[in-house]
Amino acid sequence: MRVVVVGASSGLGRCIAIGLGQRGERVALMARRKDRLQDAAAEAGPGALAVTCDVTDEESCRAAVAEAVRELGGIDGLVYATGIGPLVRLADTDAETWRRTFDTNVIGASLITAAALPHLDASQGTAAYLSSISASHTPPWPGLGAYAVSKAALDKLVEAWRSEHPQIGFTRITVGDCAGGEGDSMTGFNADWDMDLMAEVAQTWVARDYLAGALLEVDELVRVVQSVMRLGSSASIPYVAVVPRRSG
Repeated sequence: MRVVVVGASSGLGRCIAIGLGQRGERVALMARRKDRLQDAAAEAGPGALAVTCDVTDEESCRAAVAEAVRELGGIDGLVYATGIGPLVRLADTDAETWRRTFDTNVIGASLITAAALPHLDASQGTAAYLSSISASHTPPWPGLGAYAVSKAALDKLVEAWRSEHPQIGFTRITVGDCAGGEGDSMTGFNADWDMDLMAEVAQTWVARDYLAGALLEVDELVRVVQSVMRLGSSASIPYVAVVPRRSG
């Protein structure tokens, strides 16, 4: 299959892109950091592409998709793994943080989808978007309110795309606690967090039983993503959750 993975320079997106490539899929890896993309593409295997893309820029999205289509000959699958999660209380969340979160987590997803739409339509392909348990399985986590709201918006965005284009398999993949792989494949989700605030709100997360106490194996996530991609639109899965077993 010809699969575009957006957000493939680090974290879960990188894990998914490399995993799909090593499992025999033809992969175009997209993100802003070209050097990291090239390293990941080399690890994904022969034929993997590194394509620079800024999801907050509409023209960049169009150009990146056009390059992927030109090199791959089309697109059978799209995986949107890009996401940021600023740790900040709602009362302290300024307009810029809201805009940056929605630009990356929601608007970027729609811009990439719009650019890929004709090609997914031609192949009767599949588009999958990584979501969060905080948007559907639990109440919003204190300190991650902006993130949870953006992921809830992403969930509804996926439904809206499915409603307007039922010939394409639109799938929301809700992911539980997962550290990713090693090095650049390790999640960078919390890289910029205020650790003092983290220590404070984590007590609430634990008290409310939001944490599973275990981490999801990233290979399991890759396996699920590949299964969703290979089913195509004829057996579309609207929603799937990949979460770790609770410890104890």
